[in-house]
Amino acid sequence: MRTGSVNSQSGGMPCRPARASRALTARPHATTFQSMLSPPPHDSPILDSIPTDTIANRLSDIQTRIRLAARVAGREEGSVSLVAVSKTHPAESILQAVACGQRLFGENRVQEAAAKFPGIRRLYPDIRLHLIGALQTNKAFDAVQVADVIETLDRPKLLDALAQACERAGRRPDILVQVNVGDEPQKAGVSRAGADDFISACRARLGDAVTGLMCIPPLDQPPGPHFSWLAACAERHSLSVLSMGMSADFEDAIAHGATHVRVGSAIFGHR
Repeated sequence: MRTGSVNSQSGGMPCRPARASRALTARPHATTFQSMLSPPPHDSPILDSIPTDTIANRLSDIQTRIRLAARVAGREEGSVSLVAVSKTHPAESILQAVACGQRLFGENRVQEAAAKFPGIRRLYPDIRLHLIGALQTNKAFDAVQVADVIETLDRPKLLDALAQACERAGRRPDILVQVNVGDEPQKAGVSRAGADDFISACRARLGDAVTGLMCIPPLDQPPGPHFSWLAACAERHSLSVLSMGMSADFEDAIAHGATHVRVGSAIFGHR
């Protein structure tokens, strides 16, 4: 598995808020994304001008809760990675999280990710981007080019498109199979009944690029049994990555074996 833990990717320590008093007097134009494409000096007012208090404190709180949930579950230190879901949020907000040591981010749309992350990667090459939204087959090549992890492989046509895209692009991101654990008709993901056969087909086609499973449990049911089912499915297929749990239920997901939790609004707020 090429994706690191919350300690290695997020610094492992709470992020101290930036100097908010200076942020109140900074020049507005200093906070634009384009102004950050060249790394500023350590004492530059550009970094001081970003009001990181809210994101820094929220990120620190989530990291603390992840560590505590892992400890309560008897998990090893650093066994759970935080994917900060930055969809719909501007690059400036992502940079605030980066300044706190966060390195894993999640985006829903390929086009939005392609607009925001190349510039950020020029500053921080160790950033890793997860695509966590439903993926159209005609976006497969773009997804393979921009993403380090694609979490939403859920149907044979997309498997074909991703296999062809990887060959064409000359790179192969990590790929997770999305399972519709609640068999909800409105949600993406392979059904429970079809999961085993589809996972086997994906591994036969993509090899060790298929590293794990992802799910979004039903909102109107306790998530624990769904997390347990996904963990058992991953174990049957010797897959090490379990992306499950979001802002409202990530601690429960950690108790059931999640290796990655996807948290957005609890860090970045609502848009």
